[in-house]
Parts: sequence; C-alpha cells; structure tokens
Amino acid sequence: MKLVVQIPCLNEEETLPLVFARMPQEIPGIDQIEYLVIDDGCTDGTVEVARRLGVRHFVHHTRNMGLGQSFQDGALKALEMGADILVNTDGDNQYPSERIADLVGPILHGMADIVVADRQTHQIEDFSPVKKKLQKMGSRVVNLAASTELPDAASGFRAYSRESLIRLNLVTKFSYCMETIIQAGNKRMKITSIPIDTNAKTRESRLFRSTREHVFKSAATILRAYVMYRPLVFFASLGTLLLLLGLVPYVRFLVITASGHGAGAGRHIQSLLAGGVLVLGALITYSLGVIADLIRINRILVEDGLVQQKRLRYEAPASAPEPATAPARP
Repeated sequence: MKLVVQIPCLNEEETLPLVFARMPQEIPGIDQIEYLVIDDGCTDGTVEVARRLGVRHFVHHTRNMGLGQSFQDGALKALEMGADILVNTDGDNQYPSERIADLVGPILHGMADIVVADRQTHQIEDFSPVKKKLQKMGSRVVNLAASTELPDAASGFRAYSRESLIRLNLVTKFSYCMETIIQAGNKRMKITSIPIDTNAKTRESRLFRSTREHVFKSAATILRAYVMYRPLVFFASLGTLLLLLGLVPYVRFLVITASGHGAGAGRHIQSLLAGGVLVLGALITYSLGVIADLIRINRILVEDGLVQQKRLRYEAPASAPEPATAPARP
C-alpha cells in the first residue's frame, strides 16, 4: 500500500520545513510513503529546500497555474507513481502533518473514498466573524449540491483513494475543493470528515486577493459544477420561476375582466407583453434543460471512457512492497 503526500507550493521555502517537521515516519497499513511537491511557478528556493528535505518527485509549472491545475497535475503524477492513497496538504503549514495517519484511516479501513479534514473554522482566531459565516454558508451550499454532510467543504487537507482519483475529472482552475466534493457526491462516492486543529497562520492566502473575490469565484465554481451534474433540476427550477412570474399579469388581466372592469383592460397591454416575454423565456429555459441533460448523459459516457483509459494507463504492476521512506529532518 503506497501513500503519496502531495504539497502544492508557490514560494514556500520558509514554511516547507515546518510542513515536513511533523510528517509521520510510519503509518500502520502503509508500506511506502512518497512525497510529491508541485512547483507552481516558484521563484524562490522552494525546490532546493524540498530536495534537501528528501523529496524526490516534482511537478514543475513554468508559471503560476493555480491551485486547481496544480491539484489535477499532482493527482495524475501520483497515479503514475502507483499511489493507492493521495493526501493533499498545503505548503504554508496551515494543516497539522502529524494527523495524516488519522486522515487516511477511513480509506485504509474501507469506510470512505475521500476524507476531508474539518478545520473547525468557528474556532480559528484568524477568521473574522464574516469569514466564519461565509465558510459555513459555503459548506451548506456545497452539501446541498453534493448531497453530503461535510462541516468544512473548503478544507484543502484531504485524502483520496486511488479509485476516487481515477473517477474524478476536474475542469475548474481556481480551486479543486468545491468541485471534487460535488463531483464525488453526485458519483455516489463515500465522503467523510475528521476534526483537526490548524496551525498558526504563517501568511495571507494567495488563492484570492479579497473575500469578495473568493466568494464570487467559489459561487461560480459551485454553480458550474451543479449545472454539470443536475442540469435538468437547475433549468426546470429556473423555467418554473419564469413561468410563474409570466403568468401573473395574465391572471391579473383575467381577474379584471371577470370583475366587470374590462373597459380598463386595454391599459394592461404592456404587462401582458412582459408576461409573454417571461413565458417565452420559461419555454426556452425548459428546452435548454432538456439539451443540457442530453449533454450530461453524453458526458457521463465520455467520462466512463476516461475512467477506463486511466485504469489501463495507471494500473500499478504487481510488485513486492518497498520499505517506507521518510523525509529528512530540517
């Protein structure tokens, strides 16, 4: 059983030693531990520091590609390395490396396909009250879209089984966190969570420049992923809303006519035209829903083909387990 610990990095030469300082030396049930650093356009000495710490596997980006692309490239590299389990953590030492054994436990025991660490954001002192509420609201929206019950959907400290990596296909470049949960939930994978305590803050987030940007980009990612997997529900709901709004002026017109005030009905032609536009929009939206659902079915067939290709490409050859490797102590 091979575990690959993946660390996306953007200029983390100062904090990377802290990440490795508490890496587990051995994990029961794991025969081999490998470390993978994604160099997402680093311009400092991150790669050299990683090599000194014992890292032998890298993915290099010549420029910053973003967290979503870094995760995807790292996941494919981990499959090439023969990973049975992939753990993703951050290079800023936000997450407790010593909890990796607890993170992979549910997968080792066949109880989950994906494990997401719960940062218990309500206890994080660095988070403002507004940010705490937004994190909680975002998790609720993701859980609604994915039919899951995760307390911290935005957490990047996660463990993935080999099968889940093969079945996931990311399209978002901003962040993989929301999309992988929505995909996994709609593909009926088992997702669970464990509580953790985060480490002290070492720097500001580089994923977004402001809370507003983070909210808008996260909302767009959730909406896109939801429409991909439940287009008929989305367009049917939107179409029904437009239809109800469009029927309001018609019902009002009929009520006025039936009450004997038909002489003034001509003054409501503009409302009837607006209602007609809304009803027409509803019909178009229903049509888009049918088309989108057909596209969804076609995408499922394409993804099934991709899954089979991944299984053939990344099928690990049978070999004797190698001894676990541990990072050099800083």
